[in-house]
Amino acid sequence: MSVKKPKIGITLGDVAGVGPEVAVKALLDPSVQSRCIPVLIGDFSVVRHYAERLAPLLPLRTLESPDQAVSNTRSLQILDLKNVEFSKVKMGEVDVACGRAALDYIRAGVNLCLKRELDALATGPIHKEAAQLAGINAPGHTEYLAALCGVAEVRMLLVVNHLRAMHISTHLSLRQALDYVKKDRILETIHYGVGALKQLRIEKGRIGVAGLNPHAGEGGLFGSEEIEEVAPAVAAARAEGLCVSGPVPPDTIFHRMNHSEFDLVIALYHDQGHIPLKLMGFDSGVNVTIGLPIIRTSVDHGTAFDIAGQLKANPESMVKAIELACVMSGK
Repeated sequence: MSVKKPKIGITLGDVAGVGPEVAVKALLDPSVQSRCIPVLIGDFSVVRHYAERLAPLLPLRTLESPDQAVSNTRSLQILDLKNVEFSKVKMGEVDVACGRAALDYIRAGVNLCLKRELDALATGPIHKEAAQLAGINAPGHTEYLAALCGVAEVRMLLVVNHLRAMHISTHLSLRQALDYVKKDRILETIHYGVGALKQLRIEKGRIGVAGLNPHAGEGGLFGSEEIEEVAPAVAAARAEGLCVSGPVPPDTIFHRMNHSEFDLVIALYHDQGHIPLKLMGFDSGVNVTIGLPIIRTSVDHGTAFDIAGQLKANPESMVKAIELACVMSGK
């Protein structure tokens, strides 16, 4: 019996960066084509530019809607939004037109997922400055997606192979992030984590909650947040029957996850989760937004303006993002 493949939308991101390059390279990977029906969301002229350089014999096929996408095709399938002309793009430079096009790709992808015409969305990197010039009206990519979906609260899940970290806050100053270390916020994030693990087909996940201070506070010697906020959140989660441990000293918790003690770490601020995971797999990281009514994965790197257009970009993060979107779609 044949298994129905998920249709995964892939946005090009800011076309002055490496987003289109890694998208095309990812779709040239046989493992991607074997697992899903990939649909590029962007501009035909951009895709053609990279296809001619990376796979000159591969035909391009434009679609009016995802319904027209077919499996096992020897072509790149594109929803052409016709909103940028690649010959006018200045590679590696901030440009409002490129920022606007990137936002168009996101909106189109989200709408198609909400209408269930796509099973998931894997997004290419956008440039924050270009997006702001284009009127994103949100601090970043994740917040913009939440606004488009009408969701007030989401969480960032970072995945590097078997390592996973979910953050109680993300793009805040460290001083501001410390104010988010509260029992209710931690417990709520644990609940998001349980849901995320189930989406990843891990039904009874083991969650470790990191401490905030050195040695998880050393019984209050180095800070009281563990006693006053973290431990009560863990206790409340355990009272619900969840498999949660903590506070675990932050300098050992990722080592313990790497040795299969935990399926997920709850990180108490952005860099606590990002630094160890990026060290373990910088090119293979995937950013997942948890709490949306759609499945959204993303590369965990930026637009890399310094190498844009040079065909040097590594597509591994995009390949992993598409593969993870397939797992989460359950098809």
